Amino acid sequence: MTTIYYESDADLGAIAGEQVVVVGYGNQGRSWALNLRDSGCAPSVCVRSDQTREQAVSDGFETQELEAASEADILCLLVPDDVIPSLPIRPRAESCVVVASGYTLAFDRFDSPGDAGMVAPRMLGPEVRRCYEEGVGFITAVGVHRDTTGRAAQRVLAIARGIGGLRQGAIALTPMQEAVLDLGVEQVLSPALAAVSNAFVQTMIEHDIPIEAIVTELVLSGEVERTYRLLREVGYAVQSEYHSPTSQYGQLTRRGRYDHLDFVATMRTLADDIESGRFATEWDAERDAGYPRLAELKAQHAGPEIRAYEEDLRRRLGPGVAHT
Repeated sequence: MTTIYYESDADLGAIAGEQVVVVGYGNQGRSWALNLRDSGCAPSVCVRSDQTREQAVSDGFETQELEAASEADILCLLVPDDVIPSLPIRPRAESCVVVASGYTLAFDRFDSPGDAGMVAPRMLGPEVRRCYEEGVGFITAVGVHRDTTGRAAQRVLAIARGIGGLRQGAIALTPMQEAVLDLGVEQVLSPALAAVSNAFVQTMIEHDIPIEAIVTELVLSGEVERTYRLLREVGYAVQSEYHSPTSQYGQLTRRGRYDHLDFVATMRTLADDIESGRFATEWDAERDAGYPRLAELKAQHAGPEIRAYEEDLRRRLGPGVAHT
């Protein structure tokens, strides 16, 4: 059975008296710092001298240069994965490094001589704060990568509790498991869903359905996202009863019509690329080159023309409609 941790499994007293620093003050960093402070951990913020530092000061935090994090007892590294290896930080043997993604630990992109662990919220950065304030918390993936002090698990779980990451339960994962799962959603599942959606759009257009109606059905109406919300809240079996009998019959009788397509072979290849470290090496090269391919692909798939079209469509359909 997979281990699941709750607040009763963690003690904030395990890090009492230890200097906690949050490195970075972006989407995750700000939320972590505010939540830890509200939980009584009194973190300081180590950040470059830019607008994020101004935000941290405005929020009432003591700020320091990035290098100062080297002297801390617990270092929460909350900058993008590809930036972490370039940080001018050298943790001490007695310290504990905590990351919000298993990536750098799984693929040896950051070396820490002391304790190292992962607290990975299954939640977008700003929502980490909002869920804490609402008192509901969020599900987290938690794992210890290295334990040199004999206290790594207690320290990592204390940080997880401090940010609100144990209120709904935390799944025990190794950094490699978390990295493969996280990158798998992005690289294995997302391209498959995009291909299926594109094929569906093409098919509906061939059947003379207006593109506005297709986008509404898939996105703008909100029906899909609300269906997924019901999946989360009540489960598949219960939410299925909210669909008409026609819908239920159509979904269930046609469920096996794609079984002849070998999705698994392609997915295995993509997942192997992740776990072997080949993607990490490719991403390092892209970073070192200045992200040229990323810029090209973003321009192709999410450039100004697409943004303008989506903005115009949202003005005409959905919550953004201007009533006159």
